[in-house]
Amino acid sequence: MIHVENLTKSFRDLRRGQVWEVDRVSFDAHPGEVFGLLGPNGAGKTTTMRILCTVLKPTDGTARLAGYDVVEDAAQVRQHIGFLSASTAIYDRMTAWEMVEYFGKLYGMADEKLRERMESLFTELQMNDFRDVLGAKLSTGMRQKVSIARAIVHDPPVLIFDEPTLGLDVLVARAVLQNIERLRDQGKCVLYSTHIMREVEKICNRVAIVAKGRIQACGTLDELRERYGQRDLEELFFKLVS
Repeated sequence: MIHVENLTKSFRDLRRGQVWEVDRVSFDAHPGEVFGLLGPNGAGKTTTMRILCTVLKPTDGTARLAGYDVVEDAAQVRQHIGFLSASTAIYDRMTAWEMVEYFGKLYGMADEKLRERMESLFTELQMNDFRDVLGAKLSTGMRQKVSIARAIVHDPPVLIFDEPTLGLDVLVARAVLQNIERLRDQGKCVLYSTHIMREVEKICNRVAIVAKGRIQACGTLDELRERYGQRDLEELFFKLVS
């Protein structure tokens, strides 16, 4: 569902010269799994995800999502993905319902199909109590539910979550993770970026540990623990990124 091969992104810096934000990254992620990108800040996780979302173009390498190339078929890629980050903005002057509806229309959904989909989502995500509340008056947890709903309103097969629990309290973060698990169980391919170990242990089927733009190791947690002889994930992480 996601195929990334030798993906590279470099920038020209006046002082440092050529800077490699993403350096020959390769991995595959499949339907019905959460594939984690685990790494410290500045590791290249967000840049990789921006390339996959077609926001940035790669310097070299290829990436395909749902069968579409991120450069040659950018419009089709955007139709087949849902994206959520910790900094996803909410429009203060639109209600929760209006925001999700707006994004559904951007994806070209027919009115009747969109209405049915929204009724289902608002029930599943327990959003009916605040469907008519303006964005400016939504709590943090409500805002994140709206962000999830608008990311999946068009029912995309691929979901990209860039540190979606950053800055959230424990209860809201738990709700976000539960919704991601539910999406995985529906057969979605989920790419999940984080630097929080317990989130990886809770929801990721496989993980790539990223540092300085490169993948240092990739596999299931059990495979990585056996390969490097380290049962503690945090110690394993520090061993690979230091």
